[in-house]
Order: sequence, then C-alpha cells, then structure tokens
Amino acid sequence: MDALAGLLDGPRARGAFLMRSVFDPPWSVRIQDRAPLTLVTMLRGTAWVVPDQGAPVPLRPGDVAIIRGPEPYTIADDPATAPRAVIHPGEHSTTPTGDELCDVMDLGIRTWGERADGTAVLLSGTYQLQGEVSQRLLRVLPHLLVLPAGALDSPLIPLLGDEMTKDEPGQDVVLDRLLDLLLIAVLRAWFSRPEAAAPAWYRAHGDPVVGRALRLLHDHPAKPWTVATLAAGTGISRAVLARRFTELVGEPPMAYLTNWRLALAADLLREPDATVGAVARQVGYGSSFALSAAFKRVRGLSPAEHRQAIGSPDVTPVG
Repeated sequence: MDALAGLLDGPRARGAFLMRSVFDPPWSVRIQDRAPLTLVTMLRGTAWVVPDQGAPVPLRPGDVAIIRGPEPYTIADDPATAPRAVIHPGEHSTTPTGDELCDVMDLGIRTWGERADGTAVLLSGTYQLQGEVSQRLLRVLPHLLVLPAGALDSPLIPLLGDEMTKDEPGQDVVLDRLLDLLLIAVLRAWFSRPEAAAPAWYRAHGDPVVGRALRLLHDHPAKPWTVATLAAGTGISRAVLARRFTELVGEPPMAYLTNWRLALAADLLREPDATVGAVARQVGYGSSFALSAAFKRVRGLSPAEHRQAIGSPDVTPVG
C-alpha cells in the first residue's frame, strides 16, 4: 500500500450526497453544509466557484474542483450573481430567506434545479463524514483546487453522471465507490502537477528506498518496527535510511510511524463497538494503556476524550 492509498483507505464514502444540478443563468447557490470535502465538475456550461476568502475560480466543462470544508462558498454563473438558493447540513435547501426548496426544485432521481434541459449542468459529490485518517490528507490540500479537463484522462466523470440518474438495487454503493475512484484519480493527477506542491510523504513515495519503507509501514503498522528492522526490509543501513527518510519525508521513521498508528487508531475509535484494547493491538500497541499514553502525549487527549469530541459512544477500554 502506498502513502496515498493508505490515507484514502479509511475515509470511504458512505451514503455520500451526490446531486446533478441544472440551471439557466442567472443562477447562484450558496453552500454552507459544513462538509469536509466536495467534488464538483461541469458537464455542460460554465460556472464560478466563489470562496468567502480568495478570488473566484472558473469551472469549464470537464474541469473538476475539490473544495475542502467546512467553510462556506458559492457556485454561480457569475461571481456577481447573488445567491438564490442555500444548501444547509443534512442535504436541506432553502431560499436565502428560509423558504423550502427541496420539493420545489426536485427534477427526479438525484437531479435538482429549475428545468431539466437547463444550459448549465454540474455534478457534485459530497463526503458527509471525516475520519482522522482523512484529516492527514485534508491538511495538505488547499481550500480550493481545480484540475483542468485535459489533465484527467478518465471515463469516470461521464460514468458517474450516467449512474447518478439510475435507481437500481445497490445504487448508493455504486455511486460511493465511483466517487472514491474519482477523488483518487483527481488527487493523483493534481499531485503530479508542479503547482500542487505535493506533500513530502507523496513525493517520497517515488524514492526507491524511502518509498519501500513507507509501504512497509503502511502495510504492517502493527509490526514491532525499529529503524534496524525497517532498514533490513529496504536493504540499506540504519544510518542511511534514517537520514534519507528524514530528509524526504520531513520526520524520522519512528515519528512517522507513531503519527500513522495514532491516525489509524483515531479512525478506528469512531466505531462504537471497538474497544481501546482491540484498537491498540491493530495499530501496534501492546495494551490499551500504551495506546492511551501515546494518544495523550501526541494528541493532547485520551482515546475516550477523542471519542467524546467526535460524538462516538464511549466503550470500556478492555479487550
């Protein structure tokens, strides 16, 4: 497993909010759903993404925007067009004055707007939840990035657009997986671009030695790693591995492993039936006490406090 795959392995879309929106100019939608991550692509016509902070960015057919929440933003035919609809948390839409729009603008299966043959058609897919593993990825993304149409050679956009209009058994799962695939494809294409300033852990994956070490840590986080055993797995001396890893990744191998284990643990603790002891063993700690001590030392709160902060029920740390 490479570093990007590892970071995307935990936060998979589950019941993502996918919508096909159809408008005629002038149109403008204010998005304040506080979602952690949203993908938007134009199928027809053009639009502007207008963040509250920063310059408006145009969207042309085939362009894909990734918008990192929870800050609100606006999508419109023109940056000067005032919002005519507001999207709230829970897939709830109103006018700016609070009048309900969900039923008024319903155009059929996952389609919303003014009329079915409008001149502007955009697809949006919104991740509703965020786990701690995804936070490690989200922290390296800008609040808004746009991948030009020519930079993504993939059939996923038209396929997603076609599948969004279907209402067949298992359709939500199909759409979730297509959204995940599109996110991975867009991020992979984006990180390869010079303006992306790809994070160190992503660039380091291309190094034959450090990339191998990263894959070992991501594939086997529970293994009792030391710099010596990791060096043996990569066929290089401890001193050379430690120096090269730190130079390319930005932190020593064992510090990276600790942060990765705790990120995994934080995500696993979202599951209500997972005990701290069971999570500890999954991520390489010998006991719930050892995991709790590391969690408190690095993150400043205990696993129970973390659970309370994310709204998951506490579970007695046995197991």
